[in-house]
Order: sequence, then structure tokens, then C-alpha cells
Amino acid sequence: MTAHLIETVDIGKSYGGVVALHDVSMVVDPGEVTCVLGDNGAGKSTLIKILSGVHQHDRGELRIDGVPTRLASPRAALDLGIATVYQDLAVVPLMSVWRNFVLGSEPVKRFGPLELLDRGTARDIARKALDDMGIEIRDLEQPVGTLSGGQRQCVAIARAVHYGAKVLILDEPTAALGVKQAGVVLRYVVQARDRGLGVVLITHNPHHAYPVGDRFLLLQRGGQLGSYEKSEIDLAELTRQMAGGAELEALEHELRRAETP
Repeated sequence: MTAHLIETVDIGKSYGGVVALHDVSMVVDPGEVTCVLGDNGAGKSTLIKILSGVHQHDRGELRIDGVPTRLASPRAALDLGIATVYQDLAVVPLMSVWRNFVLGSEPVKRFGPLELLDRGTARDIARKALDDMGIEIRDLEQPVGTLSGGQRQCVAIARAVHYGAKVLILDEPTAALGVKQAGVVLRYVVQARDRGLGVVLITHNPHHAYPVGDRFLLLQRGGQLGSYEKSEIDLAELTRQMAGGAELEALEHELRRAETP
């Protein structure tokens, strides 16, 4: 059986005496979207930091391509093909779109001992990569900070795809977007999936997760509330669990009992 791109087995992380994550198991496969859902404080950020090499787990096992791994840094994760796009985006707002696109991987021209940025090649790289994903940015010279939130997310997704990511982790990519822009970003999430990437979509919105997701991992208070294939859960039940359905039902029952004379 082919190994998963990423697999966690009962993974956990503590900060001093605070248990931020415990006993979480998930898989990420090529050409699939694994959605990680949970409210604030559910453990989503801690899980992202472990998968992206920011922090190391201290319980359980993290497997990359079937090999037990401890990621020492974000660079180590990137070297293994794991690219993370954070909610606040690692972009330089006053720098042009193309300059941001090649940031850290700049093509250069050599003149003896000197190396100079090859601007023409850099623009061509950015234009082709965006065109390949069907992303329309009219002017690559404009500062990336002048783009809409949705456009910036799409540029970041295209960049990760272009530079050979096998796994794309997206941290709340639609959190601050309107309905239309969120739809645009989700369309490119599907494109990345269809290109064979394994995508991890972190979100608190089941209405954004369900249309694009293949698997759903629900977190609550640092633990695993549930893990489902798409065929095992519908949107209504996913939303109910996200909203704390069992707790709300218990509260409604208590309120009805209190109102009864």
C-alpha cells in the first residue's frame, strides 16, 4: 500500500503544563483535501505548526511518506515539499507582485563574481505560473498590498504549486474574505488538489470546507472530536458538530426543564 504524504498518529504537544494538542490522528493523500475544522482554541494552530516545522511534537508520531519524522524547522518541511500559506501571508506589501512571487528563489544573472536579479526571467516565471492556474493579475508591477485578500491568497497558492510543493497547508484562507472572494480562493484550492497536491485546509467554516473537502478532522479543546470521509457525513451534521451540537441540545433540554412549572 502506498504511504500517505503525511500521517499523524496520536500526535500531541504541550507547552509547559498546558496541553495544546493531544491524540490527534489524520492523513493527507495526493489529490485530496483534508479539512481541519475547529473553533478558536481547538488546536488548529498547534497542529499547523507541527506539520510546517515551526514546533516539534512531543507525543505520538509524524510520518512523511511513511517515514517517522521530526521536522526541525520550516525549511526542513519545505525541503520535503510541505508549503504553508498562513492567514496573514508572508508577503511584502510594498513590493511588486512578481517580486513577491520569486522572493527567496530569485533567478540571477552572473557577471563574473557578481550576481544580479534577472528581472525579465522573474516576471516571466510569475506570469506563466499565474496563467497556468488561470489567475488574472493585470499588472505584475503593482504592489502586492494593493491586491484584494482573495487575489493575494491565490498568488500564494500559485507560488507554492510552482515551486514544487507536494503538500499545501492553508491557514484560514477564506477567514477575512467576502462570499465572492472566498469562492475564488476555494476554486484554486480545487485546482491545486486536481494537480495532485495533498491539501490541508484549516478553517472554522464548514460551508467553505464541505464543497472542497475529501476528509474532515474536527478538533475541540486540543483533542479530536471526530474524523470522517465525505461519504460518512453531510454538511448539516458537520455544521451541527462544529457548533457544539450535543452541548447545545443538552442546554436546550435544561432550559425547557427550567421553564416547566
